[in-house]
Amino acid sequence: LSMFKEYFQYKGISFPELIYSAQGLREAENGFRVRDDDIFNVTYQKSGTVWMLEILSLIRSNGDPSWCRTVPNWERGPWYETILGLRMAQGNRSPRIISSHLPIQLFAKSFFRSKAKVVYTVRNPKDVLVSLYHFAQIFRPYKEPGRMDQFLERFLEGDGECRGGGGWHCSAPTWRAPGGGLATDPRPYSPPPQDLRGSIQRICRFLGRELEDQALDAVVANASFQAMKQNKMSNFSLSPSFLLDQSKKSFLRKGGAGPGNW
Repeated sequence: LSMFKEYFQYKGISFPELIYSAQGLREAENGFRVRDDDIFNVTYQKSGTVWMLEILSLIRSNGDPSWCRTVPNWERGPWYETILGLRMAQGNRSPRIISSHLPIQLFAKSFFRSKAKVVYTVRNPKDVLVSLYHFAQIFRPYKEPGRMDQFLERFLEGDGECRGGGGWHCSAPTWRAPGGGLATDPRPYSPPPQDLRGSIQRICRFLGRELEDQALDAVVANASFQAMKQNKMSNFSLSPSFLLDQSKKSFLRKGGAGPGNW
């Protein structure tokens, strides 16, 4: 599969050829029609995307885990800038959950004319680095990460699989810039969160959703790391082997943060 481990540049940012195309990125930026009730789940890579997607899915279904247990997360909240995700997102019914790793300068232009909302999750860059390093070892579209010191340099420069318009320090803060007039809720991510229930309540308020106590309890229970790790619709065990080589390690590794995770 080494022939597929190639990157191309789109507006100065590297993307792996196997899951992205320049045409698809142009369409995502210029042709994708954002709806007013869309909810965007935006992150830099390995910053809690899947965890937030699970929370948003459970909020959308009022705590009922049936949707999360029967539909893969990449269909519930597709990454709309990818080749397959773009078509999924276009075909999903409202209200849509749409995931993305795009920096703000490549985001769908129609978003900025809409009432759609973004939940942007921010994670400690040290944790991001470690998680991305392990992920690059099993995600087939990415080249072998090499030694950690080499990978760190690419991470800081935003090179190759560490894309981000100059690296994490250039990509992540753009969504948090004050005074931008965007409907965004920057969420600090330190899994497992100290107050998952409180975090979910804050997200609900931002989205204008009210959950009864029983529904909120269900969201908390089913959005835990252990619940996700056991759910084949959320742990990427159904992902095709040409994308993920989970014979080496699982996609959901520790769900931790801090020095013990480094």
